Amino acid sequence: MTTPPGHDVILYDGHCRLCIAAAKELHRLLGGRGTELRSFRDEGVLAAFPGISAERCEKALQLVQADGRVVEGAEAVVRGLGRGRAWARVLYVYYVPGLRQLVDGVYRLVARYRFRIAGRECPDGACAVHFK
Repeated sequence: MTTPPGHDVILYDGHCRLCIAAAKELHRLLGGRGTELRSFRDEGVLAAFPGISAERCEKALQLVQADGRVVEGAEAVVRGLGRGRAWARVLYVYYVPGLRQLVDGVYRLVARYRFRIAGRECPDGACAVHFK
């Protein structure tokens, strides 16, 4: 839980091309209205969400729901997409034992190597830390 923003907020890595594209697509699929995209790397963003650390955001996309509940990673995508959509029931297959663990594992693997997969997009070599 964190401070309730009153609307959904997607916290993503604004230095990662893959993350930027995924956050924009999720925003589009959510209908855009009532959902805000914010890079956790922008100044002051994490200060608005106590309890969500930069380390946590480094590992997975964060969906801060209007009531302050936080869901991350693949589950954030599933929960976000499942709202009010006709195909929401299909997404519950994610919760099938074994499948959820597989999807989460793939998500963690992609998240860990995201800069090598899609490259980086940040000013002044600030991303060099990710390649140490």
